Amino acid sequence: MPSGISGVLIVAGVVVAAVLGWIAMAYNGLVGLRNRYKTAFSQIDVQLKRRYDLIPNLIETAKGYLNHERQTLESVVQARNSALAASRTAAANPGDPSSMAGLAAAETQLNGVLGRLFAVAEAYPDLKANQTMTALQQELSKTEDQIAASRQVFNESVRRYNTARESFPTNLVADAMGFAPAQLFELGSEKEREVPGVSF
Repeated sequence: MPSGISGVLIVAGVVVAAVLGWIAMAYNGLVGLRNRYKTAFSQIDVQLKRRYDLIPNLIETAKGYLNHERQTLESVVQARNSALAASRTAAANPGDPSSMAGLAAAETQLNGVLGRLFAVAEAYPDLKANQTMTALQQELSKTEDQIAASRQVFNESVRRYNTARESFPTNLVADAMGFAPAQLFELGSEKEREVPGVSF
């Protein structure tokens, strides 16, 4: 009789150990996927900072030529500052739905005012001929391409994380351990995703 009880205890111990092992693997897998999308966002953050650093130089260069376009320049400065603040909030908690929505809205607004700035600049031949303005616009365009590539990597990492946290039975661990869904970083429409461009 005692040997039967010890056999049951051994089997129960093995089952408990297997379940705990699976929970640990599921937890560690979710942590790894979460860290992956946070790391991917840090690449977006680097490119966004680079972009935000280029904009004041762009404004300073354009300011001398666009004396009558003060409102356009001020709109760019305000949109840049809003986007910078939204980027900092998103960097503190990548994937958070409200942070990512705020960043997407701020970036959409910034793209719009930069597009208006470049459209206005087209009417000023001296500004179009300015080498500094041309170089800044090219740097900005390259940075936009890098942001788009980094955003694609981030979004793929978020998709993998969300798929893992929603799949059974890992979702049981995700819900119990507080793994919240992550939000993609997407702009609203195809037009908003286009890099503001101008030919200098």
